[in-house]
Amino acid sequence: MLFRSNCGGPAASTINTNLIAAAVEAAKAADVVIFVGGLSHNGGYDSEGSDRRDLKLPGGQDELLQKIVQANPKTVVVFNGGGAVEMGSWLSKTPAVLYAWYGGLEGGNALAHVLFGDVNPSGKLPCTFPKRLMDSPAHALNAYPGTNGTVTYVEGLLVGYRWFDAKNIEPLFPFGFGLSYTTFEYWGLKLVPGETGVTAEFEIKNTGAVAGAEVAQLYVHPEKPGVPRPEKELKGFKKVFLKAGETQTVSIPLNRGAFAFYSPEQKSWVAEKGDFKILVGGSARDLALQGDYRLVETVAEKD
Repeated sequence: MLFRSNCGGPAASTINTNLIAAAVEAAKAADVVIFVGGLSHNGGYDSEGSDRRDLKLPGGQDELLQKIVQANPKTVVVFNGGGAVEMGSWLSKTPAVLYAWYGGLEGGNALAHVLFGDVNPSGKLPCTFPKRLMDSPAHALNAYPGTNGTVTYVEGLLVGYRWFDAKNIEPLFPFGFGLSYTTFEYWGLKLVPGETGVTAEFEIKNTGAVAGAEVAQLYVHPEKPGVPRPEKELKGFKKVFLKAGETQTVSIPLNRGAFAFYSPEQKSWVAEKGDFKILVGGSARDLALQGDYRLVETVAEKD
């Protein structure tokens, strides 16, 4: 069964209870349900030049999904959209959620290839999905919608996952998160010094039964920074394609710029000497490997 919701935006807020009842009955009779919903450009709900007032799914989709999943636990949820959405109590009872973004004219064909297993998905989230709107910095700090059309981003450096790290907030899905039809294991981190920095070398193994791709992410954490810094920052990543059971050595180089911050006083990028943690894994909250690195001298480079 394929069920597509009306995700047309604020104007689609009226819920047709007859259609919900029909969808639930169809779900009960189906072997598998594929629910396609999410957001839409229609009605200006998810478009350039304007912001959403909340992260909720429009058109009563949470209520509909809760009833469909209860009627048929074998429900795959597919969302279109351009950003984060809140997800209701149905999420923990759903075996799979696929965020399809806006696929364009060939989006339907691409979606079919993924759902039927012809393609193993390997995308990673380019943003953090919060559990609720107030977990995001703009709203936690009352910065949005601003005054007289002007919004001041008072969170400073703590944008995106940096805010969630600093405030110890658990997201719905972290930055860099993404599953596939296989699994991966990380091990053996080595930090190899070079003339202008260091190279992180580690192993990734495809531990599943099908070929797939993994995006390994490397973050840098300053131990005792001389100025306020984020808890960690993404400084490198690499996508590797692995057959089932295959292992590959991955190398991610880091130059001095990976340890630097911009100093307004010196009008230059400064890499302070000191100790750093090198963190490697599959998302901002799944960092299986860590190593210690020491920058032995302070370096300033004019912008």
